[in-house]
Amino acid sequence: MTTAPAPTARHSARKAKVRLRGERSPLASVGVHLTLIVASVIAVFPVLWVLLTSLKPASYATTTDFFKETTFENYTNLIKDTEFLTWFGNSLLIAGLTTVLGVFVSATTGYAVSRFRFPGKRGLMWTLLITQMFPVAVLIVPIYNIMSGLGLLNQPVGLVITYLTIAVPFCAWMMKGFFDTIPREIDESGQVDGLTPFGTFWRLILPLAKPGLAVTAFYSFITAWGEVAYASAFMVGDENLTLAGGLQKFVNQYGAQWGPMTAASVLIAIPAALVFLFAQRHLVTGMSAGAVKG
Repeated sequence: MTTAPAPTARHSARKAKVRLRGERSPLASVGVHLTLIVASVIAVFPVLWVLLTSLKPASYATTTDFFKETTFENYTNLIKDTEFLTWFGNSLLIAGLTTVLGVFVSATTGYAVSRFRFPGKRGLMWTLLITQMFPVAVLIVPIYNIMSGLGLLNQPVGLVITYLTIAVPFCAWMMKGFFDTIPREIDESGQVDGLTPFGTFWRLILPLAKPGLAVTAFYSFITAWGEVAYASAFMVGDENLTLAGGLQKFVNQYGAQWGPMTAASVLIAIPAALVFLFAQRHLVTGMSAGAVKG
């Protein structure tokens, strides 16, 4: 006659089964949560530092007295005494045009490469890929010479075209991979209903590509909104500067005006944060879907 296993043995076996299923031990959970907390603090601290510094008077700008004599003077002086609103408007115009054109060109290019066969297709894909291998510093001089020859220096159109050369190749590759995941039967059903290839793309495929379009829009906007090198090299004059170029006005050889600079940084981050909040629910889906096929 066999005896039932002792409760301790059964409990140990149950714990072993739980661990085999992939559940973490209490000590491992504590370690993971501590790591996430530390990483969150490291990520948030610089942003919080800039925000609190923007609320301090100039005499306390480089101190740790964050809540002493809190004031909005930096924001009011920034708007009243500088061309910040002009810089903001220039950046908004350039980033908006870059986003709209970037989404359209990337989506149509990705769809064409995904669905059609045409001469030079492989060469086009290689060109889009190779353009991503060059750093910004290498391309500034040749692009500057091209824009100068076309008379587009110190013009918003010149910056829009420049930013499109950065955003479109990456986004077109991503959109191509995303369109590859959409069944071709949808295109065939559109053709049966008498739609043209563009009509099929616009009416049937594009509504299914919202996650990929959200990633493309976000990447295009951020590319134009926070870029410094091209904006500083191509635009001169306070009335033509973007926000990136305008921030350099607060830095000189003798020091930096931390109050206006941090206030401007906070205001600059707001549109980018709004775009991210608008697109965030699609970002993970769009990036993962675009990475399925290349």
